[in-house]
Amino acid sequence: MSIRSGFLIFVIALVLSGCGGNSNVKEDQEEKDLKQASLTNVQLGVGYLRRGDYKVAEEKLLKAIDQDTDNVVAYTTMAFLMMQLNKLEEAEEYYLAALDIKGNDPDLHNSYGTYLCRAGRINDAMLEFKEAYTNPFYKNAYLAYSNAGTCLLQEGKYKQAEKMLRRAVKKQPELSGALISLAELGVKTKKYMMARAFIERYHAINKPSAESLWLQVQAERALGAKEHYYKYARQLLDEFPDSEQAGLVEELGHRDRIKER
Repeated sequence: MSIRSGFLIFVIALVLSGCGGNSNVKEDQEEKDLKQASLTNVQLGVGYLRRGDYKVAEEKLLKAIDQDTDNVVAYTTMAFLMMQLNKLEEAEEYYLAALDIKGNDPDLHNSYGTYLCRAGRINDAMLEFKEAYTNPFYKNAYLAYSNAGTCLLQEGKYKQAEKMLRRAVKKQPELSGALISLAELGVKTKKYMMARAFIERYHAINKPSAESLWLQVQAERALGAKEHYYKYARQLLDEFPDSEQAGLVEELGHRDRIKER
């Protein structure tokens, strides 16, 4: 082989190598662009979901998954959307897909636990919550404690629920969900001073809702604190007249007396 021929082969090899490199760079950039587009579509999907436009939200989230099949947030957001639509089987499929990708994510176990609780699979839910709050690197363990406690409360397992909920507020004293659940637990177990204490803590950091006012009404009425009872009952009737809780106040038979005050 002549030097000329050898040189040409060398040049051709370099060109081919360069083409391959450019091709890889191009493919890498396209993959990055798709991943970014996927993130953008998740953000758009969340926006539409918050506005209640579930159809468009679903379109954006499906597109996000198509653009990046490893986008865990896209799967979990789709699972949440399916739960909003009461499509529980579909929701579980998305949760399991996310767990296949990132099975060591405590936030994901916490979210899946919430799904399982809603589906009535309490024992399975508790295992998922435990997987989350026992993770030593999980900074939001209080959320898993709170969700576990609320789930147990819904099942009437009050002693276990209180234990979990108190752990949650110990770690995060202003955790609204745990505070209102503890107030509800207080009412259900007739620990009305406890109910009052936690609903007052809740109202100190949250705008009253029909649900929270109804808890306060029940606690104050049971404690014999008539002035407070009338105050919160009247507030509930004035601010949430069409709510189910307003109807419950009316059923107590005190509506006329409350209005007169």
